[in-house]
Amino acid sequence: MINRIRNRHFFLLDVALLWLAVYASFVLRLERVHLGAFWPAFSLFGCAAVFATTFAFYRLGVYARYWRYASVDELVLLTVSVGIATAAASLFCFVALYLLPPDWILPRSIPAIFFMLALGATAVPRFAVRSYVRYQYRLHRFPPGKNVLIAGAGDAGAMIAREMQRNPHLGMIPVGFVDDDPAKQGIRIQGVKVMGQREALPELVSRLDIRQVIIAMPTAPGKTIRQFVDICEEARVQTKTMPGIYELLDGAVRVNQLRDVDIEDLLRREPVQTDITAVATLLRSKRVLVTGGGGSIGSELCRQICRAEPAQLILMGHGENSIFDIHNELCRRHQAISIVPIIADTRAPERLRAVFQQYRPQIVFHAAAHKHVPLMEQNPVEAITNNVVGTRNLLQAALAAGVGHFVMISTDKAVNPTSIMGASKRTAELLVHQAAERSGRPYVAVRFGNVLGSRGSVIHTFKSQIAAGGPLTITHPDMTRFFMTIPEAVQLVLQATVLGSGGEVFVLDMGDPVKIKDLAHDLIELSGLRAGQDIDIQVTGIRPGEKLYEELFVEGESYTRTRHEKIFVAENASRFVPADLDEMIHVLETAAHQNDDTAITRSLQSLIPEYTAISGETAVSLPPSFSPNRQEQARPAPVIP
Repeated sequence: MINRIRNRHFFLLDVALLWLAVYASFVLRLERVHLGAFWPAFSLFGCAAVFATTFAFYRLGVYARYWRYASVDELVLLTVSVGIATAAASLFCFVALYLLPPDWILPRSIPAIFFMLALGATAVPRFAVRSYVRYQYRLHRFPPGKNVLIAGAGDAGAMIAREMQRNPHLGMIPVGFVDDDPAKQGIRIQGVKVMGQREALPELVSRLDIRQVIIAMPTAPGKTIRQFVDICEEARVQTKTMPGIYELLDGAVRVNQLRDVDIEDLLRREPVQTDITAVATLLRSKRVLVTGGGGSIGSELCRQICRAEPAQLILMGHGENSIFDIHNELCRRHQAISIVPIIADTRAPERLRAVFQQYRPQIVFHAAAHKHVPLMEQNPVEAITNNVVGTRNLLQAALAAGVGHFVMISTDKAVNPTSIMGASKRTAELLVHQAAERSGRPYVAVRFGNVLGSRGSVIHTFKSQIAAGGPLTITHPDMTRFFMTIPEAVQLVLQATVLGSGGEVFVLDMGDPVKIKDLAHDLIELSGLRAGQDIDIQVTGIRPGEKLYEELFVEGESYTRTRHEKIFVAENASRFVPADLDEMIHVLETAAHQNDDTAITRSLQSLIPEYTAISGETAVSLPPSFSPNRQEQARPAPVIP
């Protein structure tokens, strides 16, 4: 029966209840049931109020709402509509009474009393329908849900609680919050009480029969997430979390985004204060080209670029399957943007020139590269032709087409390189600096650490090994790396586009380096297993080209923080460009075409004096000599103790 109620029924109910509200207003004001001499004024105000209210409801869309899903927005709409109607009816009546006989009397307090009564008379039936439907929905359609405790009583936690309440089919009942903010203790959010700080979690889990704890803190650092996870493990309760702030760029928070706590959450840092407006302004209505658009970094870069509404996005890649996938995904989500898939190899200069001449990109993000260190040690020709020659060809095409902004993705392995891959990326950086010097355009490079979740990441290897029952293999117990997430990496790239003036290298402050061994331990524990008992960790030895420690800046580079606290810039990076770079690149390219590995190594050592080709046995002696984390005071605490 309740499902058949429509807005025409509410209209009829409004007419009856509004007359009752008018009568009740006079009764309350006069303190008597019989109105006597006030009947004429009652009739006049009643007609005006009922007509004005129903007319306002119609014009403002009250009768177009579906009241089964009423919310605060609908309550605000009712309040505004009744307020406007009351003001209009009052104005009409007081003007009319001025022209009518003096025995027609309307007390001045009647409109104020009517407003409150009319709001209640129109709101109560509508929200009663909403409450009844929700009650029936819970009672008859779904079994009782599991009790859930939400860690974090901020905006994200409130939205998660509200969605659970609105969607009983999820089978999740929010029974309380925990939050470390003393000011929030005891308050209710969405009707759910903040029951204590994190220390109270074990007792609450036991007392309230909590089956799941949801960590709703997208901006919290990894250290905080780790502490909550440890407490939940001790309390033997399942833990879920929501993506970090970089993964919530659209601002949406939904229950279907909840997932198990992952290693990325434990390494999470406070977010860089991204100047989203500046990035969006730069990219909006521009033609943007992304090389390596089907890769882990390239595809996420394309997703975030599309949010800025460019005029055209050109997806360039060598692998047709990956380009096909990201092209289809973006076309579904962004139908108003022209998205062009291009299958091309940066090693083909004629093909690049044709693409640039046809599409005339204004901004280029160069994410295409070979990145696997041991693999490139065995295939140096491919590292040179793709990472070096491909970058040179792309820069030449960009300069010829008048590209205004160029950002190349580099790596921390380019600093004091010990591998072919690192040396090739350092050479590519020099080519970008040279192009910036010659053109005066903002052509810049961005250095990444290891990107969690990217293809070939150690995390994928560890997860596969855990799934197979182990062991987890690490190359050395003391090996450390800088880590960042894919969204963090992409944000750095976009910021570099705005910050760069030409010839700089940008680096994200990635905190302190993390031991790979600690990473393995954490991943085993997050999988619900125990290192050394359920899963073993095996040391296999350092591979050719690897070193124990990575660095972020070349010695002699003058680095400072940008206006974004977590982003460094080396403004003098272009001074390392050799005067005869073109000739040296030609020699290197010739060696690659001749498939001469020895000549490639010799040419790289001539071009990059700090490059040292090492074997796995000698890599242990390399110190972490130049990292901003070791030169500045008041550094953040290590990500993993």
